[in-house]
Amino acid sequence: MLALLQRVKYAEVKVEDRIVGRGDEGLLAFVGIETDDTEAKARRLVERILNYRMFPDENDHLNLSLRQLEGDLVLVSQFTLAADTSRGNRASFDSAMNPDDAQVLFSRFVEIAKAAYPKVATGEFGADMKVSLLNDGPVTFLLKI
Repeated sequence: MLALLQRVKYAEVKVEDRIVGRGDEGLLAFVGIETDDTEAKARRLVERILNYRMFPDENDHLNLSLRQLEGDLVLVSQFTLAADTSRGNRASFDSAMNPDDAQVLFSRFVEIAKAAYPKVATGEFGADMKVSLLNDGPVTFLLKI
């Protein structure tokens, strides 16, 4: 499982001009699911996202986590994170989980996140989403479980 984390001042997800998810200061996490991913990996990734130190402390060092900041978390499924870009000029998605199974695992991932943290919003799996954000820093990390 992969998560591209962006520290944001806000993030908003629209589907057909309808806001489906929105968060203020916190994290936007684009989540990619690969063929060998499991619920155990989903649990581990949720904990890493919530505890990853991406926010400045009083000395301006990245020592605070989303939990410590009590910021918002916006989760967006993004199968293109699982792309193999090592050859040629077109990505291969062989390592991405098939959409039906990925939807089940992403839904479970969201449930796990919501059970662990009260401020979670999401996009809409498989939809043509328009994501707006104000990246803070910019601070962006790629986590892989």
